[in-house]
Amino acid sequence: MAKNRRLNWDGCVNVRDLGGLPTRSGGATRWGAAVRSDTPARLTAAGWSALYAYGIRTIITLRTDGMVEDDLDVTSPYADLVTVQVAIEDVTDTDFVRQWASTNFWGTPLYYRDALQRWPKRHVAAIAAIAQAQPGGVLFHCIRGYDRTGIIALLLLALVGVVPDAIIADYEMSVDPYREELLAAAHTSTREVMLDTLARLDAESYLLAGGLSYSDLEAVRARLLEP
Repeated sequence: MAKNRRLNWDGCVNVRDLGGLPTRSGGATRWGAAVRSDTPARLTAAGWSALYAYGIRTIITLRTDGMVEDDLDVTSPYADLVTVQVAIEDVTDTDFVRQWASTNFWGTPLYYRDALQRWPKRHVAAIAAIAQAQPGGVLFHCIRGYDRTGIIALLLLALVGVVPDAIIADYEMSVDPYREELLAAAHTSTREVMLDTLARLDAESYLLAGGLSYSDLEAVRARLLEP
């Protein structure tokens, strides 16, 4: 398998493998195990063929309760490619709407800490879906592949011990110049916000407290880490 994190699947513009990332223990994440992306609903026939040839056999769609998002309606052309729906946010939560959804900061990692505190069981459901996926690669996505995808990538990579700099560098590969302008206006930056979020997060304790089973926790590590 070519060791190229950015993947070219026709119709999508923000696809990358989470393999090859260094861990605190000196290991690395496994290639082909987990891929993050923008919505595969936009894939062409050639794009779907590339996804399938890459070994993806489960697609996890990250939704927001209370929103109609037709761009997330994914229909797989392959009978053995499973699709799973998980809502990790909720815009019927009026306090969340007031604080984040009605502001431009919803498109930045500035809202991650609050979202993690607000919805641990929702985030656990996404991680459990990865743990319980059938053999083969797992793709998880939202519409742009930036922030819902970003928060699950952060949790997933922190859980398996990826070093903070690599987690931040992965997030920053989803380039958004407006994000930096917004955060600069709030006297911070993507790097500062992500470092602070990671410093306050014990991913294992957070997920176990939210209901993730020990067997799912170990399944995620076995799936994501090189032996």
